[in-house]
Amino acid sequence: MGFYPVFLDLSDRRCLVVGGGTIAERRVEALLQVGAAVTLISPTLTPALAALAAAGRIGHVARAYEPGDLAGATLAFTAADDPAVSPVVAREARERGVWLNAADEPAHCNFILPGLVRRGVLTVAVGSGGASPALTRALREHLDGVLGSEWAALGELAARARLDLRAAGRAAAADTWRRALAADVRALLAEGRVDDARGQLRARLELSA
Repeated sequence: MGFYPVFLDLSDRRCLVVGGGTIAERRVEALLQVGAAVTLISPTLTPALAALAAAGRIGHVARAYEPGDLAGATLAFTAADDPAVSPVVAREARERGVWLNAADEPAHCNFILPGLVRRGVLTVAVGSGGASPALTRALREHLDGVLGSEWAALGELAARARLDLRAAGRAAAADTWRRALAADVRALLAEGRVDDARGQLRARLELSA
């Protein structure tokens, strides 16, 4: 069985992270980037996590995980040093219908995390369905090396143009968008010629510059 790829809106949704080390730190940072309401359960924290808790950006429960901690959670992550923690969290997650990712413990996961490459509003997710994390990492690193910053600029131009089309009560066909986002427009952005790229893109969408 494979995994269903999906992007989730976690704005203001309660997400629980069990553990206070460097892996937990990465999970927390990623959740905060998308506006999740993060609660961290761990008796100890890295300095970065302690700073987030002190600033009120995350909730912190300074003890080990206890049954009942998953109440009201949308997603949960375990990244604790104690191997006995994930089975307990996984049991409660199944009972409560909470989606759980357990770091480096696929047997306790009902979702896994892809490798990500971000360029502005654009996110490319890479996964192997858990078959080969090394392959996922290799492809992510390859894409990170070949996708230039022009893709971030192109994402901003495309997003603005789409909003303007909607405001005008219009929509562009797939072929029209394909021409608007073509390689020559990306090449202009790679050369730093943002105004020229904007003009080409909007002209092909029949929008005023």
